[in-house]
Amino acid sequence: MCRWTPPIAHLCPEPALISATVSTGRAVPLPTAASLCLACFILLLVTAGTTTGACPPGVGREPFQVLAGGLNCSWTLERHTRSYNHLEGDVRLRRLYSANKFFLCIDKTGKVDGTRRKNYPDSLMEIRSVSVGVVAIKSVSNGLYLAMSKKGTLFGSVKYNPSCKFKERIEENGYNTYASLRWKHGGRQMFVSLNGRGKPRRGHKARRRHPSTHFLPMLPS
Repeated sequence: MCRWTPPIAHLCPEPALISATVSTGRAVPLPTAASLCLACFILLLVTAGTTTGACPPGVGREPFQVLAGGLNCSWTLERHTRSYNHLEGDVRLRRLYSANKFFLCIDKTGKVDGTRRKNYPDSLMEIRSVSVGVVAIKSVSNGLYLAMSKKGTLFGSVKYNPSCKFKERIEENGYNTYASLRWKHGGRQMFVSLNGRGKPRRGHKARRRHPSTHFLPMLPS
């Protein structure tokens, strides 16, 4: 059963060697081949993290997969964790176009507003994934982060902080909604919203299904 590399082959004896005679002359059964192979498996798990070399392309980081192939490659918990980095750090350059036909923008004073000008510099946003389903939105022109206060007011923040985190969700109509991760009002989520005049609405006055909270992330032209 255990056909691994020569340095540890002696740990897996042939099944024929399953008993021995002790000084009393009485035959005492040794551990079964299956239990010895389990010991080999544990030993490989311990040594795999210290072995140099990388796994060949197409081989996962699961220990069972590595051992089944008899591969001599490194495997550690740290490497396994880093394999999920694609869930964070994703950056997109977009203009957030509301269902009310306004582009969300942040000017250099930190004022959040809406504009109908498609190529307005303050409307180009960097949308960065900070965790699964959570994003930070930053104006490319001035570096200010979109933030929401405890009262639901939108503003541009110089520094990135928990008030700058928004839960991004794709709605049934294909538009996105952005709800504050940090703040709620009476247990209800507060959303980024632009009214029919392009002015920001207080987060507690907006609802998920209302067109004022729906934004289409458009590629810059």
